[in-house]
Amino acid sequence: MPLPVVAIFGPTGVGKTAVAIALADRLRRRGEDPVAVSADALQVYRGLETLTGAATARERERLEHRLLSFLDPTDTFSAGEYAALAHAEIDTALDAGRTVLVVGGTGLYLQAALCDLDLRQPPAPGVRERIEAELAERGRQALHARLAAEAPAAAAAIAPADRSRLIRALELVEMGEEPVASGADSRLWTAATRHPTVLCGLVMERSVLYERIDARVDAMVAAGAAEEVRRAAGAGAAVTARKALGFEELLAGDVEAMKRHTRNYAKRQLTWMRRLGGLRTIDVTDRSPDEPAAELLGMLNC
Repeated sequence: MPLPVVAIFGPTGVGKTAVAIALADRLRRRGEDPVAVSADALQVYRGLETLTGAATARERERLEHRLLSFLDPTDTFSAGEYAALAHAEIDTALDAGRTVLVVGGTGLYLQAALCDLDLRQPPAPGVRERIEAELAERGRQALHARLAAEAPAAAAAIAPADRSRLIRALELVEMGEEPVASGADSRLWTAATRHPTVLCGLVMERSVLYERIDARVDAMVAAGAAEEVRRAAGAGAAVTARKALGFEELLAGDVEAMKRHTRNYAKRQLTWMRRLGGLRTIDVTDRSPDEPAAELLGMLNC
């Protein structure tokens, strides 16, 4: 029977890396050779490791991680580019007899790693910048009206206040493509995974998770996340790198806004996770990483 891929998803701050490392320890004890493939849209950037919560050097000594910190912050990156890299990493590892742990909290990247998707291409250079300039000049209502005239179904599903989706929809229109009204996430699991996969979602009592997020942000700031952001911004960070949670907030010196936005993002991740077919949920509230790792290992033995 082919070795399975183990996908570990969950909201930011829930402890995905710690559980993956604990699982890797258990896998090695039974003779397996695990490797982690990151499914995080922002941990691809070198120099932003503190801000994005990427696995530390010490954690990477305990479990090899691929697709971390390999891009300069000035480089743009897309889910389609990630998918090609992730598929190559996963296929190579499986061919070598290794057990693959796909670990991350970016839903589209998890989807891209595990499935064959028809992903949209990124816009041509300058298109996004021009739309953003038009947005700054004319306002969101005017651009939403433009979208409604050119792609009414998409406009009906996107609020004028939803800046990022509004810009992306207009990009697709200019590329000659029809924006998907319900969003890319709705396509998850409509295609079979490329390899046998055990999909695990880590959850935590909401109040405890939010406390952990606030403490995590404080720790990031203390460890130099603001300095990372200033260096990247000074070097001309690409729009995709600037989407990292806390990037703009730390540039403005607003730590409380970073905490608030991170909590909101975690809530969206949990909502998204509930839509996953075949998901096996593990509650990690007040548990050491080894306990959910043992539970996850039991899933592999079924």
